[in-house]
Amino acid sequence: MVDLCLATVTRVTLEKQQSTRSVYAVEIAVVLLLSLGQSAIYSIVSLTAKLTAGKPLAAQTATLNASVSPRPYLDLTYQILGIFFDLIPVALALYLLWRDHTSPSRELGIDYRRPRFDLGWGFGLAAGIGIPGLLLVYAALRLGINAQIVPSALNSYWWTVPVLILSAVQNAVLEEVVVVGYLITRLRALNLSPVWLIACSAVLRGSYHLYQGFGAFVGNAIMGVVFALFFLRTRRVMPLIVAHSLLDITAFVGYALLPDSLLTWLKISA
Repeated sequence: MVDLCLATVTRVTLEKQQSTRSVYAVEIAVVLLLSLGQSAIYSIVSLTAKLTAGKPLAAQTATLNASVSPRPYLDLTYQILGIFFDLIPVALALYLLWRDHTSPSRELGIDYRRPRFDLGWGFGLAAGIGIPGLLLVYAALRLGINAQIVPSALNSYWWTVPVLILSAVQNAVLEEVVVVGYLITRLRALNLSPVWLIACSAVLRGSYHLYQGFGAFVGNAIMGVVFALFFLRTRRVMPLIVAHSLLDITAFVGYALLPDSLLTWLKISA
């Protein structure tokens, strides 16, 4: 009788685990297709279009922040709405984790309990990744495997720099919460090995940057490996958000503030 009860409990437990895995697999697909997985598909199409455009990839451009309207306040409205709606998948991912009793604060490290740790590691990661990243982008452009990246094509208004900063922070929050915190947490629940956790996160990060070229894929995939390893070791996403924000703010705002003569020289030298 006892053996029968144990066998029944074991069978029910296994069925529950299999059901949970199936639910999580579908959930991951939905969350990614609503956010960065969708961006990855569009990036592949964009890269294909560039490669079949009849001119070298290095002679083409990839624009990150573009104006939507020549009317200043209408453009501002579009920019703010874009930033807001791009953060909705973050809210969805965090809600789904919270619903299953996974605390974003305790288990993802999305809080303000360790500001020195978060800021220190954030600045360190930004410096360690940013400088080699610039060299990689330059090398990829010289090799003809990357497009010329235009971090900002917004017109110059009083709100341009604040919007670029908001855009940078939005990118950081979206990517680090979804690609690192949420995805790795869910994949761990599917009993994937650490190697697969890191590989899935890194390849996804690289794939939605493919519209910039192959160099961007490689550089961001390497960044994905570093960030995934950091998260698995510390269980904190906040330093990654800080690092990513610093990298994008430097790129977006720095490019927007450079004089036209210097931008022309950089394009010619590249």
